[in-house]
Amino acid sequence: MTTITLDVPAELATRLAPRRNQLPDLLALALDLLPVGQPHATLASNATSLAYDEMIRFLAHGATSQQILAFKLSPGAQARLEELLDKNRETGLAAEEASELETYAQVNHLFILLKARARMALAACNPS
Repeated sequence: MTTITLDVPAELATRLAPRRNQLPDLLALALDLLPVGQPHATLASNATSLAYDEMIRFLAHGATSQQILAFKLSPGAQARLEELLDKNRETGLAAEEASELETYAQVNHLFILLKARARMALAACNPS
């Protein structure tokens, strides 16, 4: 394994400290979520940053299993997703919009996996 050093804001360092052992997996996940065909895309300049930002802020705070099960994107992000889905059905999407819709699908898939694990964790803690 290669060692890398990153300069991050103090607040982010504090949030990452409890997840130190998970950092390689978190970085791999973040890279996998970048839009295909845009290897140098940044989350800040990406039109899909709303979904990413909400997901990252939520996960970085060490959500409990119950919080993971209850998680939903904000009404604004949900409205944007509905807009993209409607436009895709009616007239089709431009490449950037298709990439944005794919990002929502990736975030949704990630949360399906997280929620499945959260349910298993809760079941293990509370056997019936």
